[in-house]
Amino acid sequence: MTQEPPKTPGKNQPDTNTEDTMLNHLTVTRDEWLQARTALLAKEKAFTKMRDEMSAERQALPWVKVEKEYIFDGPSGKMSLADLFNGRSQLFIKHFMMGPGQAQQCVGCSLEVDHLKGILVHLQNHDVSYVAVARAPIQEINNVRRRMGWEFPWVSSYNNDFNYDFNVSFHPQELAKGKVYYNYRLADIGMTDLSGDSIFYRDDDGTIYHTYSTFNRGGEQFLGVYGFLDVMPKGRNETGPNHSLGDWVRPHNMYGKGGVVEASGRYHPEAEDCGCSSQSKETV
Repeated sequence: MTQEPPKTPGKNQPDTNTEDTMLNHLTVTRDEWLQARTALLAKEKAFTKMRDEMSAERQALPWVKVEKEYIFDGPSGKMSLADLFNGRSQLFIKHFMMGPGQAQQCVGCSLEVDHLKGILVHLQNHDVSYVAVARAPIQEINNVRRRMGWEFPWVSSYNNDFNYDFNVSFHPQELAKGKVYYNYRLADIGMTDLSGDSIFYRDDDGTIYHTYSTFNRGGEQFLGVYGFLDVMPKGRNETGPNHSLGDWVRPHNMYGKGGVVEASGRYHPEAEDCGCSSQSKETV
């Protein structure tokens, strides 16, 4: 998941010191608290109803037939887009922000796929296959997979146009123009690879359709940890320079070991030149 530019402080990006806010927070009687809580409950119920309506609108979106053939590099060999469904009718693809030669992965993408460990079996038994796709060669993907202990399916689009066609990777000549098409608008990205999530459906005849994609903060719906943080007294507590998850998230094996996360979302270990600042080691 790519990081957005620093935001104006809002509900989840307070413009005051979090500790001061905790110390000076309003304290009331139980009856007064109950009155405030029930007033908020009415808003929560309205939000839940709105979320249900939005989900229905997503499912009602028109589909686009995927007519181009994509062959991916998997851990055991070549795989078509149809193969990624693994016998199921629905496919969730995580566009993992990792280009060729990138030694360290995006912390947002890493946090998102960390959620798979407990729910992958439930998705698979509810007619949903989950696959991560990155443009890095499969050998580099496998190195990261082993380091992180990840077991979800992960393939490489290094030898096809999948990332480019779904607007999460960009050729140097596109970037040279200043703006590229990402998140349904032209934007000055300045990065070769970004993140996102795309949904596909395969009917009984084998025809594949693209049904939905989301990018940037649209991917927060797949970050279950935010559901916990959003009910905590400190909220997301993203009060660093980026006002985003890059202020606190690290690869799960690097907490307490220092290092920094750049605005792009890439983690750099302490005192290590991982080469990420140049995006990749490709010849451009």
